[in-house]
Amino acid sequence: MSTGLRWLTAREVLRVTKLWTQTIVAPVISSFLFIVVFGLSLGGRIKQIDGVDYDAFIVPGLLTMAMVQAAYSNNASSVFQARFDRYLNDVLAAPMRNWEVNLGLSLGGAVRALLIAAALAALALPVTGVPIHEPLVLALAVAIALVLFCSLGVIVGIYAETFDHHTFVNNIIILPLTFLGGVFYSVDRLPSPWQEVSHANPIFYLVEAMRYGFLGTSDVSVALSLGITGVLAAGAVAWSSWLFTTGKRLKA
Repeated sequence: MSTGLRWLTAREVLRVTKLWTQTIVAPVISSFLFIVVFGLSLGGRIKQIDGVDYDAFIVPGLLTMAMVQAAYSNNASSVFQARFDRYLNDVLAAPMRNWEVNLGLSLGGAVRALLIAAALAALALPVTGVPIHEPLVLALAVAIALVLFCSLGVIVGIYAETFDHHTFVNNIIILPLTFLGGVFYSVDRLPSPWQEVSHANPIFYLVEAMRYGFLGTSDVSVALSLGITGVLAAGAVAWSSWLFTTGKRLKA
């Protein structure tokens, strides 16, 4: 790791840890409240889904939701702020390769998402007893989710004209897609055409890959879930790399 990449990464991680009550504790508490409230209130009525206790069933989806929102929001706001303050110009002028700048700006969101996921898992696993059946699949699903939404955050941060633009993407696109991606229910139980519509939601495949890693079961093939999300992640990385290679909008 070059000196420039190391210091840029340290700066992005410090941005996360310095405001840890906002960047880590708040999303952990809100996600854990979902587990407690929905697990206790609906768990008494739904009991089980596909042979899994309801409170354990919702954990993988809530972990996914917390991670992707954190990875996206952190990087989108960081890159937009760097452009707005002209700090990004100094980074681009440093003796760093384009991929190093891209990676350094992305790692802050990855660290934040992992810290949130680890803290939430530490709280949720003892309460719900959710198992980890396929740790390798789980690790791969987490990696793909981080790559996809960290890169997406960088892309939106580059294109955003105002602070509201990147929050718009989160509130109007990512959050609704997450809730409609089978976090709280099995998509297989939906009537047609809503079941087919759900299969067009990319976050549905992330949730299912995470669910397979934890529970060993999912509504679709885990190979299909990892394949679709992997292709999307590769596309997002290629797009962000192209922006740094061409310099498009980076100094706008």
